[in-house]
Amino acid sequence: MASTNKGKNKSKNLVKPFLKWAGGKRQLVPVIRENHLPKNYDLNRHTYYEPFVGGGALLFALQPKKAVINDCNAELMNCYKVIRDSLDELINDLDNHENEKNYYYAVRDWDRDQSFENKTSVERASRIIFLNKTCYNGLFRVNSQGQFNVPFGRYKKPNILEEAVLKAVSQYLNTNQIELLNLDFKDAVQGANKGDFIYFDPPYDPISDSASFTGYDVNKFNRDEQRRLKETVDELNRRGCKFLLSNAYTDFIVDLYRDYNQTRVSAIRAINSNPSKRGRVDEILVKNYE
Repeated sequence: MASTNKGKNKSKNLVKPFLKWAGGKRQLVPVIRENHLPKNYDLNRHTYYEPFVGGGALLFALQPKKAVINDCNAELMNCYKVIRDSLDELINDLDNHENEKNYYYAVRDWDRDQSFENKTSVERASRIIFLNKTCYNGLFRVNSQGQFNVPFGRYKKPNILEEAVLKAVSQYLNTNQIELLNLDFKDAVQGANKGDFIYFDPPYDPISDSASFTGYDVNKFNRDEQRRLKETVDELNRRGCKFLLSNAYTDFIVDLYRDYNQTRVSAIRAINSNPSKRGRVDEILVKNYE
């Protein structure tokens, strides 16, 4: 029995982000788990919602039995669906990629041609994972036309195919009630009921005019969107849902969520196209519970 439990624990530990994602929460996960989850929250009874799932660091750390995960990035959500539904085909396709500059740019340029629409879901998911593993600093960024535009990373031996991780993530998505959506954040939480827990990790409010994480999607998340998110949060609060929200620690965000519990935390940002803008930054955690 002990060896069986050991195997299960190993598999659970392998359920982790399969992409490096700008604004990812891997380093804040221990802090959130220890100090900022609702007390006595039952992950097996209530539904977990994450409307801006990104790399899914908190989702995979908590591994709830019932969850609704969403992101406005269609290519990202396609990756989740392919890992769940077509894992073997994805592994085979990933194994064919080459860590070579000209090859990288040829694959990167797929979305600049109309033939991209004819690519299979597996090919598109494989492309995103390959580019993420081999591009400069693992930065997922698109231009105003929605085209991936990060340069080649020049890594000697990037781990393009993390087969054990992909298999563990696929197993988790298939053995639990995990709904995958590609909607506006407001629509993604329409089904949330009293007692459900929602974690919001939206594109952050810029700490300066030039600093922003919103480059991963052509839909700019400006302050009007931040206010619309606040209205959604207020509605969920009235509904009896529990929520936790992370954002940049800016005067705007502090004032916007002044009616809720706030905690200032420090995080290290390793993903930015400008090396001088990487480093420790202040973030805020907002919640409607003690």
